[in-house]
Amino acid sequence: MPVPFEYKRASADFEQFMLDARDISGLATTHQTYTMVQGVFQAFRRRLDVRDALLFANVLPPVLRALFIADWNLDEPHRPFEDRAVMTREVQSLRPDHNLAPASSIRDVAAALRKNIDQAELDRVLARLPAGAREYWQAD
Repeated sequence: MPVPFEYKRASADFEQFMLDARDISGLATTHQTYTMVQGVFQAFRRRLDVRDALLFANVLPPVLRALFIADWNLDEPHRPFEDRAVMTREVQSLRPDHNLAPASSIRDVAAALRKNIDQAELDRVLARLPAGAREYWQAD
């Protein structure tokens, strides 16, 4: 079997996502964008059990999938979906001395994600996740 196309294009697809997220958020660099994306992913996965998190991860391209599950502390307390402002502050708390995530960070990452993956597949999976998951990934 040949190497799947998504793996052959993984680096280029990740770079395009990072550029889109940078431009949508108004950040200056993809280094700043990386921390924002990582914070958005971590805040989301804290609200899922492992099974649901893996369902979500499976709709992500390979590098984003790896970023979503990297350094996951499975002993971390599970959190409920909350007001967007509360979850945004959580995003901004990751490496606070180097985190420039704007107040719109969750929506910005959602918009970049939706631009770079199959939205119908994402929405199908989000419909299977706990209440709040679909709203978290709304881009408008």
